[in-house]
Amino acid sequence: MKAIILAAGDGKRMRPLTLTKPKALIEVAGKTLLERTISVLPESVDEVILVVGYLQEQIKDLCGDSFLGKKITYVTQEKKEGTFLAVKLCEKYLKPSESFFVLYADDLIDKEAVCEAGIHEFSVVVKEVEKPERFGIVTINEDGSIKEIIEKPENPRSNLAITNVLVMTPNIFDYEPTPHKNGEYYLTSALNELSKHKKIAPVDANFWFPIGTPEDIKEVEKILLNKKN
Repeated sequence: MKAIILAAGDGKRMRPLTLTKPKALIEVAGKTLLERTISVLPESVDEVILVVGYLQEQIKDLCGDSFLGKKITYVTQEKKEGTFLAVKLCEKYLKPSESFFVLYADDLIDKEAVCEAGIHEFSVVVKEVEKPERFGIVTINEDGSIKEIIEKPENPRSNLAITNVLVMTPNIFDYEPTPHKNGEYYLTSALNELSKHKKIAPVDANFWFPIGTPEDIKEVEKILLNKKN
């Protein structure tokens, strides 16, 4: 099984930390965000496709051709036009009928939820949040599958957010989304269309912390220290 990790952004909200290094290489409690992301992948994932861009040579220097027991393949995203197009750059490396992970290199999440997501053909890891308008939000069908996925809704219909851990097959590329009002093509929009034809399983996260600002690092380090103790 393969995993695509999106790590091309320039991390503007993380400045000044990202002036000299990519966001994926910022450290949290002694480990880079990228290292923490790769470490939660199940053993069934034997290859990681890293979508890189900003200061990508630093990521390549760290990971090389193999990192934490996973083969590493690099894909460069030159234009930041959204997550759907970033994943589509990796299409040639994917097997037509095999599920693959998509993760972001700037979220911390529990390994158990990621491993559970990997047993499904299509799945999203979700978590209840206090400010749903900041995230991709899902609603659930009566049978427990995903009914709808809306990216950053102005009027959220639930507080159940996608945690940026997704499992899908290359079938997703049949549902190229229309651009969001900000001009980006969101992977969640394609998944929303896919959900009308395929059952997408929601998997509850026990722990999820999206890293957006330098202040978030201080906060999550306190949480990790308390969990360790």
